[in-house]
Amino acid sequence: MAVLASGRGSNLQAILDAVSSGTLDATVAGVFSDKPDALALQRARDAGLHAEALRARGFASRDAFDAAFFARVDSVAPDLVVCAGYMRIIGAAAARALAGRTLNIHPSLLPDFRGLHTHRQALDAGVAEHGASVHFVTAELDGGPVIAQARVPVLPGDDEDTLAARVLEREHPLLVASLRLFAAGRVALHEDRVHIDGRALTEPLQLSCNDTFA
Repeated sequence: MAVLASGRGSNLQAILDAVSSGTLDATVAGVFSDKPDALALQRARDAGLHAEALRARGFASRDAFDAAFFARVDSVAPDLVVCAGYMRIIGAAAARALAGRTLNIHPSLLPDFRGLHTHRQALDAGVAEHGASVHFVTAELDGGPVIAQARVPVLPGDDEDTLAARVLEREHPLLVASLRLFAAGRVALHEDRVHIDGRALTEPLQLSCNDTFA
């Protein structure tokens, strides 16, 4: 797989730890970022992995940047592209080219609270539950078919930081568990619907407290 990240790379580290421990049967072929100073790149280099960045500055359009960026991603011939904290919107042309083999982890229970500041959105909405979702990437921002989710309670007195920390604790096992499905050849996108073991999902898989899907 190729992993895309723009920041500190905690989800990347969860992937690397799972691969290293033998609990995820996969190989990280490269880590790519739009931020040369992203900590994720250093995590990759520390693990002996290919790591590179390309700034969006200087490109005439989103599509022009995407074409150059994903040409680099394609150079490692990934079976799967994982957006693990990649903060740039992927344009429609690139999303179509990557259809069915690119996923994203998003810190909300999609379709609720797309885009940025999801924890603030959840608190402002007064919801009792929040969480994270793994979904296929499409041209619609955070709108691709959802594969799996992990839920956390919103507690009295929560602020954005405490809620974000609680969600992040569940993001890591959610992403790794979802990637295990891919590694086992169990998940696919057909006609804009998620299929598990050849059957269309009627609702996203839910991560249980023991980090397996209920």
